[in-house]
Amino acid sequence: DQWSSDIPEYAIKLARAFWPGPMTLILKRTGLAKDFITGGQDSVGLRIPDNSVALSLLNEFKILGGKGVAAPSANRFGAVSPTTADAVSEELSEYMSTEDLILDGGACEVGVESTIIDCRYEAPQILRPGAITKEMIEELIEIRLESTGSSPGVRVSGALASHYAPKANVVLDVDPEPGDGLIAMASIQTPPGVQRLAAPINLDEYARTLYQSLRAADKQGIKRVVVQLPLGTGVAEAIRDRLRKAAF
Repeated sequence: DQWSSDIPEYAIKLARAFWPGPMTLILKRTGLAKDFITGGQDSVGLRIPDNSVALSLLNEFKILGGKGVAAPSANRFGAVSPTTADAVSEELSEYMSTEDLILDGGACEVGVESTIIDCRYEAPQILRPGAITKEMIEELIEIRLESTGSSPGVRVSGALASHYAPKANVVLDVDPEPGDGLIAMASIQTPPGVQRLAAPINLDEYARTLYQSLRAADKQGIKRVVVQLPLGTGVAEAIRDRLRKAAF
């Protein structure tokens, strides 16, 4: 309540159930959330990460009088999100000064960005799918969610049609050719001459290794990455969302 006002009861339920965790709530801001934090918007996005190092940082900052950290993803605009400290270094080291530090909390457990939920209205709306799924939210709060998509008066990360894109050309659901990279479930075989980038055995592994696999394609100089989109609901929807934007 220091950062936001007019907090609906369903948002409190979501926070109690899924924080710390990969969920961002969009709420009406208070005066504490200045324009330099919100990008001039009347709303603020709040999250508590489920990572012991990140939580320790926040707790130590709180002892010093801090009330939170304003932090975007550690990648250049539109590029593939990092999921390890090494990936952050590869992405940003040339832009960092000698005084800048990278805090290594280990590899990301989920792999794709948080679910973003707009909580400014009577019914919540998912603005970006993630590991906290529509089904999980509706079961908890017993409110039917509005359709996933944009929301008036709010800009959120990853909402552009093209995003999360490597240097390689990403194409979806076509047959790979020799020289291509391939990301697909382990049940799909790798044709001759194709470089296998990932063969996840389930959806959680697919999400966890997705960005690492796209970065590996660029490291290896692969020009085209063929991705077989996963089927199903839940985190599969988040994976498809990221890949469609990477292929846009």
